[in-house]
Amino acid sequence: MFISNAYAAEAAPQAGFMEFLPLIALIAVFYFLVLRPQQKRAKEHQAMVTALQRGDEVITLGGEVGRVTEVYADYAGVEVAENVVVTVQKAAIQNVLPKGTIKAIK
Repeated sequence: MFISNAYAAEAAPQAGFMEFLPLIALIAVFYFLVLRPQQKRAKEHQAMVTALQRGDEVITLGGEVGRVTEVYADYAGVEVAENVVVTVQKAAIQNVLPKGTIKAIK
């Protein structure tokens, strides 16, 4: 008696592409601010590691500064002190320093 009949409401129009626009924008920002610079740094590091040669002064990820004495396929011998050579992975070499840096530090 006091209850009115419930009729089906009209369906809301679908927005389609506009619903996904913020998600697409977020993915684009993530790509340009995170993924692309990281790929660029990885490519530069790989080029530096492949160009590594005997006599280069390097710094490792652990902070050791030394001179490359031997270069192998995946490893390099780094002289960290006189007659002290440690073998490190090439990927663990963080940066190649300018010539004469070791003498300037000591």
